[in-house]
Amino acid sequence: MDCFVAALLATTKDTSIVIAIPDLFREKQSMAQREHFQPTVYMMANHKGGTIYVGVTSDLVQRAWQHREGKVEGFTKRYGCKRLVWFELHATMDHAIAREKQIKGGSRTKKVALIEADNPDWRDLFFGIAG
Repeated sequence: MDCFVAALLATTKDTSIVIAIPDLFREKQSMAQREHFQPTVYMMANHKGGTIYVGVTSDLVQRAWQHREGKVEGFTKRYGCKRLVWFELHATMDHAIAREKQIKGGSRTKKVALIEADNPDWRDLFFGIAG
């Protein structure tokens, strides 16, 4: 039982309030999570023309920050892919995952073409999305 509900139990005998408040709390939490939910396919790189990582996320700002700060173990940390060089928003996570697989299955030349179509200098786009 969470502390908030326990405190209510100690201060009131009306159990309908105890039931209603946790439901409202969960609903608020869910709304906050959906506020940042935006399925996105993205590419990180270590420098122009360098190593490219393709990923998918529901919160691009948070995920790009994790890559930049080395909080994600694995490929991006090992190869220093800290620069967000390309991203594409999708309506659903299913569409984003399908697109990620398509891009990962494509050649490096196709990945570079996607990046350079909108970002020929491979600038770090993180600061433009982080607000």
